[in-house]
Amino acid sequence: MVHATPETPFATALDRSPDGSTSGPLRAPVQMLAEQSYAGHASVHDDATAESLGLVAGPIEGPTHFSQFDPLLVDRWGDRWLTHGCLSAHFQTMVVEGEQVRASVGGDPDGVPNRASVSATKADGTPVLVGSASVGPDHPPTALAPRLERARAERPERLHVIDLLEVGMTGPGDEAVTVAFDRDFGELYPFTLARKLDRITEPSPWYLPGAETPWGGPILPVEMLSVLTNSTSKHSGFAARQPSVGLFIDLEVRLLGRPVMVGRTYRVDREIVALGESRRTESYWTRTVLTDDADGTPTAEVLLHQGVFKDSFPGYPAAE
Repeated sequence: MVHATPETPFATALDRSPDGSTSGPLRAPVQMLAEQSYAGHASVHDDATAESLGLVAGPIEGPTHFSQFDPLLVDRWGDRWLTHGCLSAHFQTMVVEGEQVRASVGGDPDGVPNRASVSATKADGTPVLVGSASVGPDHPPTALAPRLERARAERPERLHVIDLLEVGMTGPGDEAVTVAFDRDFGELYPFTLARKLDRITEPSPWYLPGAETPWGGPILPVEMLSVLTNSTSKHSGFAARQPSVGLFIDLEVRLLGRPVMVGRTYRVDREIVALGESRRTESYWTRTVLTDDADGTPTAEVLLHQGVFKDSFPGYPAAE
């Protein structure tokens, strides 16, 4: 059995295949957003709201699955993953509490150095997400790069729920967030980091108070980067018309030379980089950068493609 230590961040048992791919064990992620709310109403993670949109139950937030890749990618690239890693994924199927998920990492289909394919599936083989992982600082193209380019090239002609948003919009420039163990992240993420660490699928001593890490203290799990950047998003002015219910479609997180550290304050700068539309959603892509407030060093970048269910907006025009 592998044991996590101050020198080894994860104790996850890995399954290595002859083709060079690696898989982790089946995990049962926990629903932590059932009480999430925004604009005065419940979110898609609420069972009743989810069922009103034709879903089985309130889904677990997609970034939760990112933690299952960390042991696989540290195994592949060592500590470089925790300083220069990039995980880029398209969410395919929602997961509800009680379902199990397995993460896998394979070779790059095009043989590109420092890049790997990633996937997650349910116990019955249903795909949860697909994408790429890479290590920098000079990253090869990611799985989301062509999806973002298509969105930029195929701008929607008419929007009804996110029509107040425009490509190039930026946040107010005064957003900041401090990472602390016992501070609630707010209505969008009604839990503390300590509570998340009690339930995370891949625990690590490097996440805990007093951790001895190569960077001098506890680091933030990769799955929490989207929480950190999105928890203050209501101050950005990037808002869909209400009442409407959103979801995550694509997510890419990238570390820019060091981990995000617990106990530090980060400036949050965001920009809308594309808009989109599908049969069921209107959507927008936001690129957000976390900059260490103490020394001005950009530390992490998050690319989030989030959609709004058309059916959730009262009076949405019928398709012609």
